[in-house]
Amino acid sequence: MNWENIAGQENLKKLLRESIAENRVSHAQLFVGKEGYGTLPMALAYAKEILSSENEHAASKVEHLNHLDLHFSFPVFTDNRNSLSKNKFDEFREMIISSPYSSYDDWTAFLESENKQLFISADEVDDQNQKFSLKSFEGGTKILIVWRADKMNIAAANKFLKFLEEPPAKTVIILTAETTNDILPTILSRTQIVEVPRISDEDLETYLKKNFNIPQDKIGEIIHQAQGDLNDALKLMQSGNKSDEFEKLFIQWVRDAFMVKKKPEFLKSIIFWAREIAGWNREKQKNFLNYCSEIFRLALLQNYQSEDLVYKKIDANGFNWLGFSKFISGANIESILEEISTADLHLTRNGNPKIVWTDLGIKLSRYIHKNA
Repeated sequence: MNWENIAGQENLKKLLRESIAENRVSHAQLFVGKEGYGTLPMALAYAKEILSSENEHAASKVEHLNHLDLHFSFPVFTDNRNSLSKNKFDEFREMIISSPYSSYDDWTAFLESENKQLFISADEVDDQNQKFSLKSFEGGTKILIVWRADKMNIAAANKFLKFLEEPPAKTVIILTAETTNDILPTILSRTQIVEVPRISDEDLETYLKKNFNIPQDKIGEIIHQAQGDLNDALKLMQSGNKSDEFEKLFIQWVRDAFMVKKKPEFLKSIIFWAREIAGWNREKQKNFLNYCSEIFRLALLQNYQSEDLVYKKIDANGFNWLGFSKFISGANIESILEEISTADLHLTRNGNPKIVWTDLGIKLSRYIHKNA
């Protein structure tokens, strides 16, 4: 990963490169931000610059993730009583080389492990300790990148703390996480925190135009929905027919929710709707939840006459967008979005998708009739 391949983040790139040039590289740093903002690409570019400053031939090895002094830890599931990153490194390498902005959910889907818990274990920390007790292969710096350090279990975090307190000489540790909420305060106190902000809309547009042939009106829609997350932008760009499928199911949900108050038999339709969606993989289900949240927000803006902010409307299959938007107001938007957020949380924690979607489908029929 080269600096120029990272979308935006020019100020942060400049600061990191200057720290290397001025020999001010902290031994432990935590890059905080969504994967789609570029936390891992930034860590990889940083590692590449550090190793290349010591050996000009290091660059290509880092690009292919096969430099012997660059090590990775990342969440995996227990397999044959073993939960070590090195057992899944080939898969991780394949995913990151093809898409360095990949998210934790992408990794879960890539491993086809949606019903398994992924975490960084104490055994993993012991394994890295053993590796870093040895001298570097090229005689220079050894670097450890811990991707999604917030997925360490308690035992691993406590062991990792000791590694942070007494790291081997010429060791650089780079952790990445979406937030600091699930990281031990004692670990946070021993790392230099680097905030990776969302990508600006201008930089996101520049990146998409440079790398893809997308119509201008489509780019505008993608940028609004992505909210500075390149991973989301790429998925939106590639969704194609999926958007049509999401639109169709959203319309079905809303229509059934309106009808069930007068005709309870439509409850059966909501149950079948929930079963259909529950059959998708988890990533697609979560994408549909994001789609629904965005449509409800746009309907609220439409209802409050902020039409200049409504970049997308639903008008397929005779759907009455203006009529629908009148039912979305301050009286119910908070409840609707909260239920969608709760459904997303349950799916993340491997809740039963049939129950999650049935519950969400029924609750909309309650909130959508709530008058302002």
